[in-house]
Amino acid sequence: MSVPGKLPIHPNELAGKRALVTGGTEGVGAAIVSRLTAAGARVATAARIERPSRDGSDLHIQADISTASGVDAVVRTLVDRYGGVDVVVHNAGGSSAPEGGFAALTDETWQRELDLNLLSAVRLDRALVPSMLAQRWGVIVHVTSIQRVLPLYHATLGYAAAKAALATYSEGLAKEVGPKGVRVISVAPGFTETSAARRHILRVAEARGVDEATARQGLVNSLGGTPIGRPNTPEEVAELIAFLVSARPATIQGVEYIIDGGNVPTV
Repeated sequence: MSVPGKLPIHPNELAGKRALVTGGTEGVGAAIVSRLTAAGARVATAARIERPSRDGSDLHIQADISTASGVDAVVRTLVDRYGGVDVVVHNAGGSSAPEGGFAALTDETWQRELDLNLLSAVRLDRALVPSMLAQRWGVIVHVTSIQRVLPLYHATLGYAAAKAALATYSEGLAKEVGPKGVRVISVAPGFTETSAARRHILRVAEARGVDEATARQGLVNSLGGTPIGRPNTPEEVAELIAFLVSARPATIQGVEYIIDGGNVPTV
């Protein structure tokens, strides 16, 4: 898969800023951690798993943020170690729903999808935004998904609905806190080739007896096609987020940025 070269990094752009990236141990989250660190920020991660051996964060907090107690643990550690936070990137998300369409989604499944993809962000914001308001500066990024407008109903309908709710919540929060110095933005990635996604592509290639490029294109086609002809890389998503949390886009507020290679039809 051919991708463009890396853009230059401003090493002091986020100097002195304290950031939290949820789900920051792999994939897009790990790329965000690396990018914000390279810009000079102190970056904490929050994830269910123990700290990986290759982890670029300044602080790793092992907690399940899909639970209220997990959010409380993250907030307590952040306040103790950092005294607060300036940037929050709500990257954690995903789906564990079974195949089978809407009828296969039980109340318990729906609650899991909402807890991880919506309520984790709501609870963290409720705890962390007040200190941003007190200092009259902060940036919140909610990572949504193009599935909120192109839902895949076989297994991830609950995920798509939760991400749609997250986007609406994000817009409402922006209107409330924007006049007080806190910017709130959503980023909606399309298909992004993380290491986990590439492993899936390789499994598909083996199962179908095709090469990796053919398997990748088949997956892209199943999502409706991508005009640029390839998925995102995690680093490309991280680059967009790094720009949005910097001081450069000072008037960007309350909007959602789609990064999907043109997958979502627009007018």
